[in-house]
Formats: sequence, structure tokens, C-alpha cells
Amino acid sequence: MTFPVFTPLQASLWLTLCGRALDNRLPHPILGDKVADDVVRKVGYDYKKLRIPRSSAIYIAHRAKKLDEIAQQFIARHPNAVGLDLGAGLDSRALRIAPPPTADWYDVDFPEVIRERRHLLPDHATPHGIGADLTDHAWLDSLPADRPVVAVADGLIAFLSEEEMISLVSRIISHFPSGEIAFNGYSKFAVWAQKRFPGAESIRGVVKFPGFDDPRYPECWHPKLKLRNEILCTREPEVAEFPLGLRLMNRLSARSASLSRRGNVVLHYSF
Repeated sequence: MTFPVFTPLQASLWLTLCGRALDNRLPHPILGDKVADDVVRKVGYDYKKLRIPRSSAIYIAHRAKKLDEIAQQFIARHPNAVGLDLGAGLDSRALRIAPPPTADWYDVDFPEVIRERRHLLPDHATPHGIGADLTDHAWLDSLPADRPVVAVADGLIAFLSEEEMISLVSRIISHFPSGEIAFNGYSKFAVWAQKRFPGAESIRGVVKFPGFDDPRYPECWHPKLKLRNEILCTREPEVAEFPLGLRLMNRLSARSASLSRRGNVVLHYSF
């Protein structure tokens, strides 16, 4: 098999993919993403060079599970919804959430990434693939504009400037009549940490977002955008399944919202 050739920005997908794969190899996986594990094995990707700590793999899987839940719950309420996975990478989220035939799920990423999705993932993992730069204003034009939307983005925010993120959110809100947008939080501490901690070396050169700590801050991006839920993952039930040391650390952090916001957070907005 020809190994996929990506730009440094596109190659950031390996970090989340390998994180989910490593979680799947644990005795008690949080997400259990077998497809991610299969892809990493299929291409023979050397995940060890990413130096992903076990804790980071668990956190990557945990936030993916929370985003899955948001998408599943929205589509359960709106069976005719449009679903968007923004910066989908090689994630097989559509397989995990299993949207009904009445919903349309779109995976959006660079054309080169969408091409590799079709080579590496099962056929039904990408119901609709859109090969586009998310900062391009035209990619939304072909999507239905009369149905509610749920848009999720796992890791994407780190690689956009705040201006690019505001533009993306504003275009989604302008295109659809109503919906929800969810993404993992990227705090100011995370900006500091990615310059220093193991497991972040592969993305340091392409991270652009400055970070924010107040979950209501994105409400200033668009007048219709309102915080629906701040998911502090330290307080989620899956923590009970973490290895002992990591479980204790999360239990302690859970007592403080400010400490929890330094770690794994999923932010959920409606419009």
C-alpha cells in the first residue's frame, strides 16, 4: 500500500487517529474505535514517533465519545438533520453514530484527505465526502439549507486562527435555519502546554488558535450562538473506567472548574 502523503497541517490527523487506535488497544477502551486501529495497522504508521502518552490517548478517545453523543442525540431529535464532521481526518464517526437514512452526514476535509478516506476506510464510513479547505467560503453552497444541522469538530479549532473560526461558525449559522455546533475546547493553558509537553511535537508548527478559558466567549462570535453545555470531561462517567492514577487525578481536578478547563473539555453551542 502506498503511504499517504500529507502536508504538515493535514498530517495532524495522525495524532487523533493514533490516539483513538491506542485507546482501542487498552484492556478497557473508552471509545473502542476498531476502525482507527485497523487503519493505523494497515498503513503501518509509526505511532511511536508521536510519543502519545496513554493519558493523551484516553483523552482523545473520551472527547470523541462526547462529540459522538452530541451528534447522536441531535439526530435522534431531528431525524432529517444534516451532520457535519469538520476537519474529519480519517475518523469513522459516521459508523459510530449510525445516522438513519433520513439524515445526511458529510465529512469535510482537504481533498487529499477525503481521497485517502475512500482508500483506507470502509465504504460506508463516508456517506458524503466534501474535499475542501474549510476556510473556503464555497464548500457549503451544495448542502441543503432548509434542514437543521449538527456540526462537530474534533481538534480542528487548534489549527484555525480565531478570525477563521469566527468566519466558519458564521457561515454555518447563515446557511442553516438552526442547529448545534460542538468542538473540543482549546484553553490558554493548552496553547502553553502544546509548546512543551510530549505528544504535541507533531502539531506545534501548525497550531494557530490563541485559546480561551471562558466557555461563553464564543458567544461573541455570532449573535445567534449560545452556550448549550460545557462538558468538563473530568466530571463525566467514563472517568470511572480510567486507569487508577489517571482516575484519581481526574477526580481531584473535577472539584475545580478552572482546573478541569485546563484539560479535556467539549463545548456545545446552539443557534
